[in-house]
Amino acid sequence: MRWALVKVSLAVTAMVVVAFAVPLGLVVREMARDRAFSNAEREAAAVAPALSITTDRDQLERVVASAGSDAAMAVHIPAGDGSGDLDIGERRAAAEDIAAVRKLGRASTSTVSGGSALLQPVALSTGEIAVVEVFVPESEVTNGVGTAWAVLAGVGVALILGSVAVADRLGVRMVRPAQRLVEGAHELGEGKLGARVPEEGPNELRLAAVAFNSMADQVVQLLANERELAADLSHRLRTPLTVLRLNAASLGDGPAAEQTRAAVEQLEREVDTIIRTARDAKPQTAAAGPGAGCDAAEVVRERMAFWSALAEDEGRKWRVAGADRPVRIPVARADLAAALDALLGNVFRHTAEGTAFAVDVHNGEDAVIVLVSDAGPGIPDPERAMARGRGSGSDGSTGLGLDIVRRLAESTGGDVRIGSSVLGGTEVRIWLQLDGRERAPRRRGHRGTVRRRRGPCRLTASFNRPRSLP
Repeated sequence: MRWALVKVSLAVTAMVVVAFAVPLGLVVREMARDRAFSNAEREAAAVAPALSITTDRDQLERVVASAGSDAAMAVHIPAGDGSGDLDIGERRAAAEDIAAVRKLGRASTSTVSGGSALLQPVALSTGEIAVVEVFVPESEVTNGVGTAWAVLAGVGVALILGSVAVADRLGVRMVRPAQRLVEGAHELGEGKLGARVPEEGPNELRLAAVAFNSMADQVVQLLANERELAADLSHRLRTPLTVLRLNAASLGDGPAAEQTRAAVEQLEREVDTIIRTARDAKPQTAAAGPGAGCDAAEVVRERMAFWSALAEDEGRKWRVAGADRPVRIPVARADLAAALDALLGNVFRHTAEGTAFAVDVHNGEDAVIVLVSDAGPGIPDPERAMARGRGSGSDGSTGLGLDIVRRLAESTGGDVRIGSSVLGGTEVRIWLQLDGRERAPRRRGHRGTVRRRRGPCRLTASFNRPRSLP
């Protein structure tokens, strides 16, 4: 918009300058010509009184010399014997032009070498007509025209530059609010809910800024309401949890009772965490700094320790690989734990008892890959499973578990892929980018699955017996 205004202003001002400067320049040239010939007419009129009194050559030469223009003036007096004209001074005009002026009896101009000649007829005392010739050089006709044209050109250029500068300032005044509106929209899209736009500029942009700020306020209010709703819903779970805890306390001693009580305590902690997170949640406006994140290996070991008890009860063989050394990732500990619980919960929920599963952690230079595999029937439509709210199509599935995993991976610039595992079931591959840059999508082997690569990501361990944590 800014450059469009500058171009329009430049075109309009240039047209105006040309429309006025060109006619004015022509007028200046005509005025210079009229001034030169007016001077020539005055010089010719100064000689006319002498011609009306005498035609003596010597006297006329003195009159011409006294006028101070003897080099540019000539007097043509007809000879009495009809042999021609008696010329006093240098003749420049043609004889035919002189004869025509004498015949017509009025002044005329003719073009001569180096300029023009003014021919003025004068009546003599004898009744004959003499012609006074005054030479007007071309330099005198154009005297001052070049300077006047230069001044006009300078004024025109100054007007054009001034109009461009004014148009540029107006363009900045109009474009700057629009740029601020764009920046505010980007910031709001990045999660900076405090982004607001100054309500200034032209009326239309000011109204747009008011609407944007109102929208941002509504977004903040809606998010606050959702957090409160999540906290309230989570708080409602405390009543059935209290009943479960009391019932678990009456189970007595034994491994099953201890596992039940531990699970209830863990569920209570998770509900409390949800309530605190929902009420204290703030939009993340910056990337995680040095030292932020968690140890993925430690989280994997912790969650597998939780799910291993249920796996032993159901006769499931399980395995953990790659979690024997620290693996730092730019993800909060609670978020990774929630993603692992969602995937492992899907394994227990959607596969039969006795189905084996495994969790692998692979640490690369720029990414960390977490694989959750099982030996179940697999997922017939991976894209449908990844769609939020659709689930796998079985009872009790909402599809939000995989969405939690997807949002976790995308927060680092990575992604989630669903494919077939070497165990014969489903493999969910979580790609966590370490540098926060989005990577190019990899090639797929077929619709909804990932082409497997040879290398350390391949699960080849035996499932002859359950293995404990390292």
